[in-house]
Amino acid sequence: MPPKKAAATKAAAAPAAKKAAPAKKSAGVTKTTAPAKKTAAAAKPKAAPAKAAPAKAAPVKAAPAKAAATKAAPKKRKVAEEPEPEKEEEEEVEQAQDEDSEEEEEKPAKGSRKSAPPATKKRSTPVPAPKRAASAQPKKAKAAATKKKTPAPEADKENADPEPKVTGASSPTKRKREDTVEPSHDRGAAKDESEAEDKPAPEREIKQPRPVKRVRTAAPVSKVKIGAKINNAPDAVLDVFVFGEGSSGELGLGSMKYENKKPIDVKRPRINHNLSADKVGVVQLDCGGMHAIALTKDNKVLTWGVNDQGALGRDTTWDGGLRDADAEDSDSDSEDGEDSGLNPVESNPAEIDMSDVAEGTRFVQVAASDSASFALTEDGRVYGWGTFRASDGVLGFTPTIKIQKFPTLLAEPKKVVQIAAGSNHAMALDSAGKLYTWGCPEQNQLGRRCVQRELLASALRPGGVGLKRGVKVVKISCGSYHSFAVDKEGGVYTWGLNNFGQLAIEQDAGDSDAAVLTAVKVESLMDYKIVDIAGGEHHSLACTDDGRLLVWGRIDGHQTGLPFDSFTEENAIYDDYKKPRILKTPTVIPGLPKIVSVAAGTDNSFAITEDGKVYSWGFSINYQTGQGTSDDVEAPTLIDNTAVRDRNITFAGAGGQYSMLACHAEKKA
Repeated sequence: MPPKKAAATKAAAAPAAKKAAPAKKSAGVTKTTAPAKKTAAAAKPKAAPAKAAPAKAAPVKAAPAKAAATKAAPKKRKVAEEPEPEKEEEEEVEQAQDEDSEEEEEKPAKGSRKSAPPATKKRSTPVPAPKRAASAQPKKAKAAATKKKTPAPEADKENADPEPKVTGASSPTKRKREDTVEPSHDRGAAKDESEAEDKPAPEREIKQPRPVKRVRTAAPVSKVKIGAKINNAPDAVLDVFVFGEGSSGELGLGSMKYENKKPIDVKRPRINHNLSADKVGVVQLDCGGMHAIALTKDNKVLTWGVNDQGALGRDTTWDGGLRDADAEDSDSDSEDGEDSGLNPVESNPAEIDMSDVAEGTRFVQVAASDSASFALTEDGRVYGWGTFRASDGVLGFTPTIKIQKFPTLLAEPKKVVQIAAGSNHAMALDSAGKLYTWGCPEQNQLGRRCVQRELLASALRPGGVGLKRGVKVVKISCGSYHSFAVDKEGGVYTWGLNNFGQLAIEQDAGDSDAAVLTAVKVESLMDYKIVDIAGGEHHSLACTDDGRLLVWGRIDGHQTGLPFDSFTEENAIYDDYKKPRILKTPTVIPGLPKIVSVAAGTDNSFAITEDGKVYSWGFSINYQTGQGTSDDVEAPTLIDNTAVRDRNITFAGAGGQYSMLACHAEKKA
């Protein structure tokens, strides 16, 4: 599934709006709030003497130092207003307050996935679990007795931090995280007092990622029952080859040099050592705009690349530095292990958060769009995460959720046998041959009418695509803003954006807003039996049962692989400068071996032959053709480097500025 590129036409509103993203996403951005938090925390313990004096004035003066500290100050005032207790009771009150402050420190870690850095600091001075448990019991008993005598601090505790309640979060994951951030109760009174004063600063910081809580809306996993098996997972383990820019971690090569090679600007296919056949065992994968997804033989779903809108389905918080824009290029020599500046949590393939995935779930297929990902199960259900974007920004993931940070089960469709994704829409085919689409409808890529006044409800909820009675769809595919469905006879149905004739329909091709609202059969392909089809941003290609390769759509960037002198007024549309711009009729590329599979990037293309060789052509500014050049590749050219020369390639996929190939893994002796 291809996304938009920086040089894409401004004809469609959505393509133009989306393409500026890569520059912003090219580096892991460092959050610098942590040092500021430390400084503020270091200054606050000066207010501690207020506890020694029973007078009310001291804590009142300390509170205005920072607005966030006002939650701690009232506790001291209310304790001071009580009748002066016995000396032993004073110690109990102090212990209870210390316990409260530690409990309040612990709450932000429970409430958000982004509280990991504070947890790491606490783990730096661990206390053995048995000792912590033994010391906790007497303090809890004393705290209970003290709270009966002094109810005011308890009331403050209830009002201080209500936000850690997370709806829909998985209890096993929460328990695990709580275990790792539990504070020690054996700290000295001075340290406890300091932490009690420090508490408000991290509390203000934790409020920032509150939208993460709202996305955890999946039903409790215990209520999800696994249905009858209707799909089979692939079992052939693959070797994965990557090439292209990789400045956002989408190649999955990590952030460090490996074998004296940087993980960015890979000019020719390179095997991905992070996806080795023996240790990982990838069986299926897909390319999104700036992220990728893979399914492994042991039922793991791995993701890597950009995670700005939750497309990776896992927490990728990183406290690293910004990439040096003046660093040397990828061809320079240096020792292994040199850091590229990429976010290592995003650029290394890692498993999605499985907290809300039902126990016993088996995955069979994965798919990726620009900002969302999907996984299909054996029983025909679909899990998804991320979001869909429109021309004016984030559209949403469901009618009620803007960004779904972690995998959640979609209520519909069910009994799905195949999924596909475009730039900002998704499609599913069920066991009865019915098509469903959802996502952004701006270019009519959903193939159905969406009510404008209820846009979110109608577009973000899967709905059926109308086809003639008796049509049996066997394959689905998405371009950036258009879609295809192939029936069992090899006929093609299409809908969506057609401003460059990418639907192989002449009507209105060349108009900036040309689009086809509902599915129509492509008459220009009726003389062929199509077995595979793919769409880029403004071009498309297909192969037939007898191995012929057909191309159509935009041609000014060599997307079709045909020479310009082959175009005429009959088969092409010319621009105002008398240059051919659109190939309106599907045309066979001559002189190629038998083609069995095709793939498309934004403005580049791939064709796989029956003997596993790969041809590529088109836009190559980021080396996404795998030909080792940043110049456009004008005609289909064999990818022939040492990594893939003797391999039988079975898969090709492309994103915005990168591409992937895969073949059956070599058996080691």
